[in-house]
Amino acid sequence: MRRCIGLDVHREFAQVAIWEAGVVRQAGRIQTTPEGLREFAASLCASDEVVLEATGNTYAIARLLERQVGRVVISNPQKTRAIAEAKVKTDKVDAAVLAQLLAAGFLPSVWLPDAATFALRRQIARRAHVVRQRTRLKNQVQSILHRNLVGRCPAADLFGHKGRAWLAAQDLPQDEHQAVTALLRQLDFHGQELRIVDAELGRVALERDEVRRLLTIPGVDATVALAIVAAVGDFGRFSSPQRLVSYLGLNPRVRQSGGHPAQHGRITKQGRAHARGMLVEAAWAAAKTPGPLRAFYERVRARRGMQIAVVATARKLVTLCWHLVVKGEDYAFARPSLTDKKLRSLELRAGLPSRRGQKGTAAAYSRKEVRRRERALAEQAELAYRQLVGNWQPKPPPTQPTRKGVGVAAATGARRSSPQGGKAARQGFQPQGPALRSGVDHAQP
Repeated sequence: MRRCIGLDVHREFAQVAIWEAGVVRQAGRIQTTPEGLREFAASLCASDEVVLEATGNTYAIARLLERQVGRVVISNPQKTRAIAEAKVKTDKVDAAVLAQLLAAGFLPSVWLPDAATFALRRQIARRAHVVRQRTRLKNQVQSILHRNLVGRCPAADLFGHKGRAWLAAQDLPQDEHQAVTALLRQLDFHGQELRIVDAELGRVALERDEVRRLLTIPGVDATVALAIVAAVGDFGRFSSPQRLVSYLGLNPRVRQSGGHPAQHGRITKQGRAHARGMLVEAAWAAAKTPGPLRAFYERVRARRGMQIAVVATARKLVTLCWHLVVKGEDYAFARPSLTDKKLRSLELRAGLPSRRGQKGTAAAYSRKEVRRRERALAEQAELAYRQLVGNWQPKPPPTQPTRKGVGVAAATGARRSSPQGGKAARQGFQPQGPALRSGVDHAQP
């Protein structure tokens, strides 16, 4: 007989509720320790189904239980509104509702990544934490200079060799000098940690074919590609690129009811925020690189503004990533020398030997003629895209004036109801009404 088991998980214990034959009963609490979970898993059958909400220790609990049961389902807490909006909310009620929703098939679930993907996510999160700490330390040094009326550093990098020499020569109070020295020590420590993490991620990236394909897209480097691969995991579980866009939270909110037209709002921002932020950063870089992506960005920016255009470009990047990985193809408008340079930089970051004095795969990028030729091809692709989408735009009728200053009516082909100048305008021209207003010819006095 089918059994659905709901777990309301906490840090030290989990409340258990069991649904069987339409009846829910409470089974007490279990300890969320490896020993307690193994003992609980031994009491389950191979046909049982277990459900628990997504929390910090969900992955470890699910991995211990999935060996003994038929299925382990991770509930999306943001979509399990039956628990969030309940008037009576206790551990027993939450566990019972989870079991009932699983039995009824109404439970919004979360994909459970494999061990390699989950490890990659942890490494990406660790790198993001180190980068945030380095940024915080740099901002503290800048604030010390600002409150002591010290101008900008003449060197390009304040934290490089020239910048630190200039920083040591500034006239600061003794305690401020000590604070700056301490911050620089912490900055060096986090810089060393960042190099270690980057080396580990570089070795992982060289083994993933998805990362190599994503590197062919302009604006996408190894860090962005790894963030996308870690957030998505298996691209094949999405039947269309629109589903992947929705998974990453780059689709607009839609509200529609009755006969009213649909209203589109801001993006949903669901899914992993770090991957979404990396995609936006890659979109800024792609918007400055010749190619169809830059033409797309400029076309949207002319109508909707810069911020909406860069988010739309990030969404276009997600669609492009899905097609490249699922179909097993490289980007059609890739620049080969630039892609080789990205791969070589990734190899050096992973710790491979430098081979100084020998020509490698990235040697062509150092030649100006090669870069000029590839840039010209990218510009031709951009021009072809502009001509393609230019045929989509509505054109004004040939009878409408197109000189500057005629307003929106000339661009859309709309007629004006009254003349803007001339003898008719000076004499108080009144436009004639339509011949039929509502299907009935009303008599005029």
